Amino acid sequence: MEPMLDPGLEPPLSQESFSDFWSNIWYPTNADSTATESQRLSSLPDPDPDLALGLALGLSGSGDPSLLLPQAGGSDGGWELPGPAPEPPPTSSTVPSTEDYAGEHGFELVFQQSGTAKSVTCTYSPELNKLYCQLAKTCPVQIKTASQPPPGSVVRATAVYKKSEHVAEVVRRCPHHERCEDNRDGVAPARHLIRIEGNQQAHYYDDENTKRQSVMVPYETPQVGSDCTTVLYNFMCNSSCMGGMNRRPILAIITLEGRHGQLLGRRCFEVRVCACPGRDRRTEEENFRKKLAGRVLSGAGALKGGRAKRALQATMETAENPKKRVVSTEKEVFLLEVRGRKRYMMLKEINDALEMVAAKQQGEPESHRNPMPSRLLKTRKESGDELLPQSGKKLLVKEEDSE
Repeated sequence: MEPMLDPGLEPPLSQESFSDFWSNIWYPTNADSTATESQRLSSLPDPDPDLALGLALGLSGSGDPSLLLPQAGGSDGGWELPGPAPEPPPTSSTVPSTEDYAGEHGFELVFQQSGTAKSVTCTYSPELNKLYCQLAKTCPVQIKTASQPPPGSVVRATAVYKKSEHVAEVVRRCPHHERCEDNRDGVAPARHLIRIEGNQQAHYYDDENTKRQSVMVPYETPQVGSDCTTVLYNFMCNSSCMGGMNRRPILAIITLEGRHGQLLGRRCFEVRVCACPGRDRRTEEENFRKKLAGRVLSGAGALKGGRAKRALQATMETAENPKKRVVSTEKEVFLLEVRGRKRYMMLKEINDALEMVAAKQQGEPESHRNPMPSRLLKTRKESGDELLPQSGKKLLVKEEDSE
């Protein structure tokens, strides 16, 4: 029952009845909502066709279909701007390539020069393109480029097995080191073989398709006065660990990638994680040089062909038959001035006799040799010369002419 009011007085607005206030409230219907949304969209400025085409082409070249702009049209005919770019995906290839690729930016790796002393914890062999290091020790790798990569580029490291029979298998840590509490920083997963030291921006990835592990850091511009940046890597398992690498050689693949995962450069090198890097490097380099020298010698013998084979056969025959001597073809010739025809003929006969004796010594035994022909001996007796024995040799004594 409504209260009785004075007809000459009007109640204030705050004292209106609740039913009158409720009747004044407006509820929008579905049709009204559609009309309001259409009016809001129609009030937006028309998109620039050149700007929309440039954005579409730029994002379509990134290779990420999730970043492509929707086509114009549809129920509302509006445009949507792309959201922030996602993180670069890890390498999705089943078997990553190990071929070096400098790219248009001249991507290279530079290693610090270190010797082969027993005290070194990390050393690189340029001859073998191989890095020798100890477990969980710092391995500095310098990143060098000829030109500045685009903003947002990253450097990724992945490990693969070197031999073809193991390349499809994922490189993992051994169960012992994975469960070990040592060398745990709380950031890197325990199952990852390669870690990055001293960089809080390092990100570790496990590919959902290939299950391969990788770690990446943003590319940093070299500091003033330097032409490269340094990344500190750690290898968290020995090459001889059972259940892990198990003495199987591995390759480290360092790639330079763009903001959206496009490959800009690739470099590879072999890694051996051992207790004494200097000793192992020295031993493997010596074996490599010996093998290389053997290949050069075998190649030279193949080029010579039959001549090398005949020379080798002659050398073997000489070693088997030491009595067989090789006679030198070099002969020395002397000129002697002789006065008188009689002396000349005598010396000539002596020289001819010595030539005959030397020729017979090559084909007859020493017991059958005749140092002085009988004809020459008869001639000497007729001329009055004396033959005197001296040390088993016949000497010719000539009396002087009394002319």
